[in-house]
Amino acid sequence: MSDQPDPRLSVVHYYVDEAGDGTLFNRHGKLIVGNEGCSTYFMVGLLAISEPESLERELNELRGKLIGDSYFQGVPSMQPETRKTALMFHAKDDIPEVRREVFSLLMQHEMQFFAVVRNKHRIASLVIEHNKKKPTYRYHPNQLYDRCLSRLFKERLHKNDAFKIQFAKRGNRDRTAALQKALEAARDNFRRSWDIQSNAPIEIISNTPRECACLQVVDYFLWALQRLYERRESRYWDFVQRSASLVIDVDDTRENEYGEYYNKRRPLTLAALD
Repeated sequence: MSDQPDPRLSVVHYYVDEAGDGTLFNRHGKLIVGNEGCSTYFMVGLLAISEPESLERELNELRGKLIGDSYFQGVPSMQPETRKTALMFHAKDDIPEVRREVFSLLMQHEMQFFAVVRNKHRIASLVIEHNKKKPTYRYHPNQLYDRCLSRLFKERLHKNDAFKIQFAKRGNRDRTAALQKALEAARDNFRRSWDIQSNAPIEIISNTPRECACLQVVDYFLWALQRLYERRESRYWDFVQRSASLVIDVDDTRENEYGEYYNKRRPLTLAALD
């Protein structure tokens, strides 16, 4: 599954990152979701880009231009020793003027953003209930990530000749096998739902945002989505959501037991969350 696709095939380029954290409890077993330093939501984002080489080139050119701009002299994040904007764009670290330039550039390109959002209070409740039935069970954040991944890719791996998927690295361990398993689960779920089988080759690459500028783009979309959920601040998401194809809010079951699906016909807005 990790074999490189035949260069003669039409290849879809996907880029995957996460926002928030998978932590639910502290080392004493106390629930800390929503406390300072622990997010309320966890989300995994997927970006499909038709011309990644062009976008990466323009992002690198933009960063070089901004670093050389005298307006930004003395800005800490623009200095090489801080290993922030001087090396790569990262929405959390970039100052507002830089973020505006990046967002404006992104909206000049064709891309599709998909995301799965989980409410960690709901996840914690499920873990607690599961532990009552099976006391030996131990939750691990990787489980949350992998399940989000399978949900995210359920309908993304069957319409093309080949796929090249770059994942933002998570820690020091090689999780290629786990990623393969999650993608196979996504394919299997799609096959069982629609009776459609796909054997398109998939190339999996674990990379860093510094080495892969398109992962920086996923970070920007996720940052905008995270601000919407965590802070109920909508202006960044409102600006980029024309490139958002699907956001699955799994734990919003007020009207649908399978969660809420936001797409082009039913855009995700601040009012929809309240």
